[in-house]
Amino acid sequence: MTEPSRRDLGPLALGGLAVAALSTLPALPAAAYQGNMERSLSALYSALASLREATPNKGGYRERAIDLIRQAIGEVEAGIAFADEHGGGGPTP
Repeated sequence: MTEPSRRDLGPLALGGLAVAALSTLPALPAAAYQGNMERSLSALYSALASLREATPNKGGYRERAIDLIRQAIGEVEAGIAFADEHGGGGPTP
């Protein structure tokens, strides 16, 4: 068997450096599918669309409902993001 030349050692050294660099990266939690939360978002967006199409003469209650649904959408999205960041979720479909 012949001794490796300097030319042969270059790619080997680079490969070793790449493996070492990748092994020091922190493990990131996988985003879990959150079916119930996703379905909730869909229902909230549907309700928001229906309220926007409704006539506005409801004594301010329609506008209040629109604001509350927007808040609910924000809370659900924040919950999804939190679970994604912390490995939450649940069983995958």
